[in-house]
Amino acid sequence: MQQSPNPWITRPAPADGANTAAPSAHLPPAAVISAPLRGMVEPDAADRLARRTVSGSATLWVTGTHGGSGESRTADLINRARVTDHCWPVLADGSKPRVLLVCRADMRGLTAAQSALTQWASGAAPELDLLGLAVLADAPGKTPKALRDFAAIVGGGAPRLWTLPWVEAWRHGDTTPPPTREYQRFITDVAALVTNTHPGTN
Repeated sequence: MQQSPNPWITRPAPADGANTAAPSAHLPPAAVISAPLRGMVEPDAADRLARRTVSGSATLWVTGTHGGSGESRTADLINRARVTDHCWPVLADGSKPRVLLVCRADMRGLTAAQSALTQWASGAAPELDLLGLAVLADAPGKTPKALRDFAAIVGGGAPRLWTLPWVEAWRHGDTTPPPTREYQRFITDVAALVTNTHPGTN
């Protein structure tokens, strides 16, 4: 599938054979796009995430862009995070939620994430503080180059991008946080962003 260049991308995709587990895959700098842009065209209605009014409090709302995205698993990793059931959260008290988008690293997942980011960038999503996009591996082993390249293009439309490896233990029902360096750094990054975005808030 031919993809046009993405003007939001902040760094080139890794070359084939590059070590995708290197620290550069995590703790990414903020992208050029950090808020909705005037003039962006929103995706077709069928490709948009719905809105959902949520109650209660959370440090972070985790929004999967498609079924099987890893929304629940990701929320379990982050203190006081909650899922939104694949919808943009709208808080009952009218405040602005902090949101993390998640998807799987296959073509379906990345395309869904691209649509969600386009919806956000066009201003068609509800008002929220989008921290970034987490792309979770969809299978064991190395992600194919075409998908790594596409993930870099899609992630260029998010304020930040994290690419996270496969966790075999989760397949067998082990719900403990993964010990991998990539996930530990991701958890630390998100916690720091939540704290620094709105100091002193819940």
